[in-house]
Amino acid sequence: MTRQLQDAYIVAATRTAVGKAPRGMFKFTRPDTLLAHVLTSALAQAPAIDAARVDDVIVGCAMPEYEQGMNVARIGVLLAGLPASVPGVTVNRFCSSGLNAVSIAADRIRTGEADIVIAAGTESMSMIPMAGRLALNEAIFASDENIGIAYGMGLTAERVATQWKVTRETQDAFAAESHRRALAAQAAGEFTQEITPFTVHEDLPDLAARRAVTREKVIAQDEGPRADTSPEGLAKLRPVFAARGSVTAGNSSQMSDGAAAAVLVSERVLRELALAPLARWVGFAVAGVPPEIMGIGPIAAIPKALARTGIRKDQLDWIELNEAFAAQALAVIHDLELDPARVNPLGGAIALGHPLGATGAIRTATITHGLRRRKGQYGMVTMCIGTGMGAAGIFEAV
Repeated sequence: MTRQLQDAYIVAATRTAVGKAPRGMFKFTRPDTLLAHVLTSALAQAPAIDAARVDDVIVGCAMPEYEQGMNVARIGVLLAGLPASVPGVTVNRFCSSGLNAVSIAADRIRTGEADIVIAAGTESMSMIPMAGRLALNEAIFASDENIGIAYGMGLTAERVATQWKVTRETQDAFAAESHRRALAAQAAGEFTQEITPFTVHEDLPDLAARRAVTREKVIAQDEGPRADTSPEGLAKLRPVFAARGSVTAGNSSQMSDGAAAAVLVSERVLRELALAPLARWVGFAVAGVPPEIMGIGPIAAIPKALARTGIRKDQLDWIELNEAFAAQALAVIHDLELDPARVNPLGGAIALGHPLGATGAIRTATITHGLRRRKGQYGMVTMCIGTGMGAAGIFEAV
């Protein structure tokens, strides 16, 4: 039987604030706890949906091991108190994992396999290091054509900076602007709609009373943006990946902790429950590039996504381009001739952080709320991906 494709709509999207890793506000908070929080929060935004009707929960996670192993999606579902009948699956495409979760959820709805799916992402870089705790396969080093797989992310950024002739001064200026935009967005309350506050509990010693004291703190604002960031200050930082390089801690994305979730439904359920959609899912593309210059991934993925969806580049009112490094973000903007004013208008990962597998879901919350608030029509979330890939997803505000 041939099924006609149907549209998938996002009716709720929320995220935690993003904390710095490894010593930030979520340093002792487990990623499955953060996930459970956003799952319940997203469903609370669409109270007409009976949780028992959720067909699946798809969760992106870049390092699904240790504290975020054991199929963190299913663990999150159970911790959130959803009915045991609700399944969960964890997906991993490194930095695009959260966006891939949204894409897979939308595809299941579009093909008629599901009516209600939650797409999410979670990542604790405080608890799980950048490359995980597992050793690389030694076969990677056996031939030159595979050596790019083992490149550290910073070294790939140095290669991009060299090949695309991105100067240190340009990178630092871009990084400073990321912080400026993020701080302005915070001051204007631009993130208020998308962030669901999370209460952190810390047990601290009271030496005088010889007892432990529990302190509670409500986290409702991203921890990364810094008011003291300037091109002059960034220029004083030393390169961290190559002795004579240009990539520094200041013009790279911050290691972070965070989670986000979005509820997607079919048009049938949208009408049945009289739900108000935030956005319609338009389409998605992923592409491969050489691992040693992985940062250029969006250069391959964005045209592919535009061609598949029939959307023109000049129709994109908002582009969330993950700032893994200023060098690669600038290379993408230059090669694709993107309008800098439409790229990361609220700042990017250099200021706001990049909790790997959660980032795509986090930026989905940002763009779906932001497009409606600013009365834009089409938006894109895009990022480079470790080992040499790029991804891009397109949304339409409705």
